[in-house]
Amino acid sequence: MQFTSEQRFDDGFLEREFTLGEIPGTLWTPESAAPAPLILISHNGGLHRRESRLVARARHSAAEYGYAVAAIDAPGHGDRPRSAADEQARADLRRAMQAGEPVDEIFESFIGPLVEKVVPEWRTTLDALLSLPEIGGPVGYSGWTAVGIRLAVVEPRISAAGFFAGGYVPRAQREEARQVTIPVQFLLQWDDEGNPRQRALDLFDAFGTKEKTLHANMGGHAGTPWFEVDDGNRFFARHLK
Repeated sequence: MQFTSEQRFDDGFLEREFTLGEIPGTLWTPESAAPAPLILISHNGGLHRRESRLVARARHSAAEYGYAVAAIDAPGHGDRPRSAADEQARADLRRAMQAGEPVDEIFESFIGPLVEKVVPEWRTTLDALLSLPEIGGPVGYSGWTAVGIRLAVVEPRISAAGFFAGGYVPRAQREEARQVTIPVQFLLQWDDEGNPRQRALDLFDAFGTKEKTLHANMGGHAGTPWFEVDDGNRFFARHLK
């Protein structure tokens, strides 16, 4: 892991950019003598790890709650180049949505292989992060549900997960949800225009853990209220501290 820049904030945390092979990432760490528990923040939809709401969540968690927080760009996201297949999938998706055609199979062909690529990258990143003296674990996961389900199943170092229901979850991960046994907090926007409500409720029901909480708020895809950030941090405090 090579750090390429750093910025220290008056709120009492350090923000650093890093690269790990082809993987670009950002790490936020509190100014504390004790090693901090770690939260991995993951995003989908082609977003950059520097997307404003993600950065705001990470900084708040580091400054106010004392977590170390890390984000990476998945293949084809943020600073990483998009392949010809990525561009074709996005073009097919735009065309289908404009024509009012079903999009599930397009998502399936695009998101499924992406999960297979990014989960090993997250595990490699986790190895590097936990080798840093300022990070001690335990580890939580927050964000992209499809990736988080697979990580929760294959990565024993993940102790708790906060999932966002606002993205397509491939059939393979919907089946894997039954193997998720760590505590889960699941955020659902009740009127999310792009994600059928019943599918999200069925997924919540499928999680195999005995400790799971559903938070549902009125509004569309991007309308998750800010107070859920604090609720998420309190959820992680119960399981990481």
